Amino acid sequence: MASDKNSVDIDIDNDVDLQKTVPIFERMNGDASVSGETSTKRRPRRVHRQNSKENAVATGFIHGPRSWKNSRRSRNGFGRGLPKKGGAGGKGVWGLPGSELLEAYEDINDPNYDSENLSNGDIELKAVIPEISEEDLKKKVEPIMLEYFENGDTSEAALSVQDTIPYNYRDAFVQLAIEIAMDHKPSHREMTSVLISDLFGHVINELDITKAFENLLANLPDLILDIPDACTILGNFIARAIADDCIPPKFLINAKGKCDNKEFQEAVGRADTLLSMKHGLVRLHNVWGVGGALRPVKYLTRQMTLLLQEFISSSDIEEASRCLRALEVPHFHHELVYEAIVMALEANSASKEEALCRLLKAFDAAVLITQDQMERGFFRVFDDLPDISMDVPLAYIILDRFVDRCYKEGFVTEVVTSKLPSRGRKRFVSEGDQQFFKTHKIS
Repeated sequence: MASDKNSVDIDIDNDVDLQKTVPIFERMNGDASVSGETSTKRRPRRVHRQNSKENAVATGFIHGPRSWKNSRRSRNGFGRGLPKKGGAGGKGVWGLPGSELLEAYEDINDPNYDSENLSNGDIELKAVIPEISEEDLKKKVEPIMLEYFENGDTSEAALSVQDTIPYNYRDAFVQLAIEIAMDHKPSHREMTSVLISDLFGHVINELDITKAFENLLANLPDLILDIPDACTILGNFIARAIADDCIPPKFLINAKGKCDNKEFQEAVGRADTLLSMKHGLVRLHNVWGVGGALRPVKYLTRQMTLLLQEFISSSDIEEASRCLRALEVPHFHHELVYEAIVMALEANSASKEEALCRLLKAFDAAVLITQDQMERGFFRVFDDLPDISMDVPLAYIILDRFVDRCYKEGFVTEVVTSKLPSRGRKRFVSEGDQQFFKTHKIS
């Protein structure tokens, strides 16, 4: 033991670093005894904490001692300088981010705070759909339909219906859409039938369409006051909806026995007749006719020629105006002007020229034919006059007379008269021979 102790003393005296190897003294049974074993003691780890003092030089701003004292960062030397518990601990702190969504906060100072009703748990929340009057609903439906008539985009119309029309008012939407279409052109009725077919299944259902038709059939006596052919139009809508598989065919069977009203039975009979025709389901796709711009050019030209021939026979300007509107091709009215001028050239009759001039003047006064369309029709004739004169030798003379008549009536401008073509003088002989020819003729 002595040798061991001496060796330990020597080690202590000779060792420079006293913290590497030290004797271990143990007290056992009240006596001090020195163990011959030695143990290595670890150095305490030095943690480098970045304090605001060390950043003073870098930032140029020094916090006061009080701010260091009240700092809520970890002080045990092992943290990263972040707030304790992620900001959730301590008094007067904001708490853990997002914790405001998890806790039920009740403000006693809130005017709507009611401690009795909020704490007993007997509150039941339900979605309340406000009641909409018929006038308010019509104000919402009409802009949607008018915009759809302009652009023809069913997807845009579907989004508008979903955003503005409540789910339990979709049957009223179908009803109002059909009523609005009744006051418009056949092409708009065709677009309405297409809209109902496209919205069926995801915006409106079979029950909505069925209820809408039942309401329309019941309101037929009132609809006839404003729309005389409402029975025929409604029958076409019902037949078209059945052809598009929006409502079942049994709708007509169930509707026949519900009412004995004359208008009611007329509309149901119209739909039954259309569906009973041979290949009726296929033909019903054109129940409203083909839209103006979708018709072939030859068909439109033929209809305009028949319109002019009928007018020459009857001299009925109102009927001619109605037929022109029914074609629904305002961008193609220059063809009517062209056909009218060619008909006047081929007729070579003062009475027909006067009648056609009167018709064009009436169309110009009613703005059925715009000034641009009128001039375009005349210019087309001017361009084709060399070919027309091959069939009508007096075409230049007749055209000059007809244009002068129209100019006097006031619907042809000077722009047209200034571009009126004229046939050049045809030379048979030279000027020297012409003098000789005249002299020889006199003698």
